[in-house]
Amino acid sequence: MADGTERPDFVTHFLKGIERFNNRKFWDAHEEWEEIWLHASSEMHQFLQGLIQIAAAYHHVQRGTLRGAVRLFDAALARLEPFPPQYCGLDRPPLVETCLRHRQLVAELLQASAPDQTSWSERIAEGSFPSIRLHEDPSFPVPPRVDW
Repeated sequence: MADGTERPDFVTHFLKGIERFNNRKFWDAHEEWEEIWLHASSEMHQFLQGLIQIAAAYHHVQRGTLRGAVRLFDAALARLEPFPPQYCGLDRPPLVETCLRHRQLVAELLQASAPDQTSWSERIAEGSFPSIRLHEDPSFPVPPRVDW
C-alpha cells in the first residue's frame, strides 16, 4: 500500500468470516470482514460493508435488539443489491432470501403492541439462521478479479 502497511490476506479473513457466520458467531464474522473492509477500495468496500451489516443484524437478533436488526437488514440488502448474485464467490440469493424473510418477521414483531421477547427467538429459531455458501463454479473467484 502507499503508506507502507500491508493489506491483510483477503481470502483468509473472508473465509474465516463465512465460517464464523455459519457457526452463528455473528459478531466474530463482522470482525473478520471488517479487518479487510478497512483496507478495501472500489466496489469491494461496499460489498464487504453489506456482509458486515448482515452479520450485525443477526447479532442484534440474537441479543433481542430488534429495532437495530431491521435497520441493518435494510442497509445491508440495499448495499448488496447492485452486485451480481455470485459476486466474490458467494451464492448470495439464498442468503438474501432468508434475510428478507427474517427482516419481515422482526418488523412484524416490532409492530406488535407488546412484543413478546420469547416469540422472536421461537420464530427465528437457531436452526433457521442462514448459512453462507460459496458458489461451486470456479469462475467466481475469491477475491473477485478486482482491485480490492
